Amino acid sequence: MAQLIKLQDYVSRYAQDIYLYPSRYVRLKKKQWEGIREKWENGPKQTSENHFDIQQEEQPNNLLHKLKSMVRQPEPVKEEGTREHKEDQEHLMDDGMLHSITNLQSIEELKQHFLDGLLPFQLKWASSTLTERSFITKEFFSDPTLKFLLQRFPDTFLILYKPIFLLKKAPVEAELIIITPAAAMCISFIEAEENAAYVGSKDRFWIKKTRNKEKKILNPLIALNRTEKIVKTLFDMYDVELPVQKLLISRNGFIDYPQPPYGVQFIEKRNFEDWFMGLRGMKSPLKHMQLKAAQVLLQYGQTTSVRRLEWENSPKSEQ
Repeated sequence: MAQLIKLQDYVSRYAQDIYLYPSRYVRLKKKQWEGIREKWENGPKQTSENHFDIQQEEQPNNLLHKLKSMVRQPEPVKEEGTREHKEDQEHLMDDGMLHSITNLQSIEELKQHFLDGLLPFQLKWASSTLTERSFITKEFFSDPTLKFLLQRFPDTFLILYKPIFLLKKAPVEAELIIITPAAAMCISFIEAEENAAYVGSKDRFWIKKTRNKEKKILNPLIALNRTEKIVKTLFDMYDVELPVQKLLISRNGFIDYPQPPYGVQFIEKRNFEDWFMGLRGMKSPLKHMQLKAAQVLLQYGQTTSVRRLEWENSPKSEQ
């Protein structure tokens, strides 16, 4: 499952430490998957036993623990990271993944159930930190394109979904950016009716054809070119040596461009599956240059957030 490192202008946990959170996410995901699979394979009895063990841990029954609980211990300065890590685990377990798993008939159903449960967890990381939060739009919880990207690509793919960059004190909206271990892909989707045909040109408008209808649409390469320019400019400024690719994708339609411009790939219904499976098969681990590229882009991302209520009356912690 790919990692959502930036969503529009929301505060992102990844922006705090891009070298920490991707690997933490992978560890959390692996641990939770192993736990839910074990509970599913062993049935309700295992789930009940684990629940009992947790309750026992929460209620210490020896004298030493009772005495320690009566003495208020000073909280270490670095406790924020530990508390945040615990909070993430609890949030993941509260997403309903352990409910009704006994009714699932196959391992594939269990996997999909697990992936669906991870979506709120992903959105939490992409819209909050320990001390701040952004008010996330409800539509993102059911966004089919976002769900597809997160659930179908490898853990090593870092996604900036509809990011807003702050450049020269002005906000600039960009298209989808996926940073893989091998390249940074700037992507635009053009999808409407099934089997629609998009006739491209250098003009400001393209033609969308569906059966007996034709309609003008804004040239999708305009926004895509703007996104590519932002990424390349920032990479050049910080010596990020990662190729930048530009792709226009229509999963359910066709793109007709007699003489396509140099430097853009058209991925449409006829070749989407081959392109997609090629990326899914990428086994490369996270790379240093990939994380550096993500850090640079996150550094220029606009952030709109508020102080979390539980921290309103507390001194601001160092991030």
